[in-house]
Amino acid sequence: MKIKLLIGILFFSILFACGNKNDDRFIFFLHNRFLEEHELNELHPEFGRTEYNEIIAEFKKNGFKVISEKRNGNVNAREYAIGIAHKIDSLINNGIEPEKITIVGTSKGGYIAQYVSTLANNLELNFVFVASFRNDDLENIPEINFCGNILTIYEKTDPFGVSAIKRKESSTCEIRNFKEIELNTGMGHGFLFKPLKEWIEPTIKWANGNYGLE
Repeated sequence: MKIKLLIGILFFSILFACGNKNDDRFIFFLHNRFLEEHELNELHPEFGRTEYNEIIAEFKKNGFKVISEKRNGNVNAREYAIGIAHKIDSLINNGIEPEKITIVGTSKGGYIAQYVSTLANNLELNFVFVASFRNDDLENIPEINFCGNILTIYEKTDPFGVSAIKRKESSTCEIRNFKEIELNTGMGHGFLFKPLKEWIEPTIKWANGNYGLE
């Protein structure tokens, strides 16, 4: 734990030494489960390669500072979220406004992001949950409590993602901005393996504070 804390301190020391400005916008990107348990270039039998670096490149190309890592092994979503919440606290303590911080998660990464939303309990943080809600989550993961500006994106042909409006309604935190987007790419769960404009573009708008997605 001490080693992780030292690494975190070193990371942010380097980050801010490299010319951080208070008007910078940050994206924490949390990838899917398949990449957590496989190497970068391994192919999913149905969906192909997780284009992790390409997704990050899209965010960087649009001016964001991206904080992300390839997780290894089957990590505990809540425990991992605690570490992300600490990093967010460090950014805020260093003068970054919370509305300029967005946590984006795809599939399992989206569940980690939901735990971050719960733990951070900050109305002004931005979240994008991609393909990461099922109706039985309300019963199986009752501790999740949405908080922040929430955008959920799910695919009509994907059995692992549906509307999360029920979770929003059951959450006790005030949610000032909430939107949902249902895609129909025909790609099933595979849509999130690539930086498709259908989910990348609204994510970028949301992270820029464009909550109307116009």
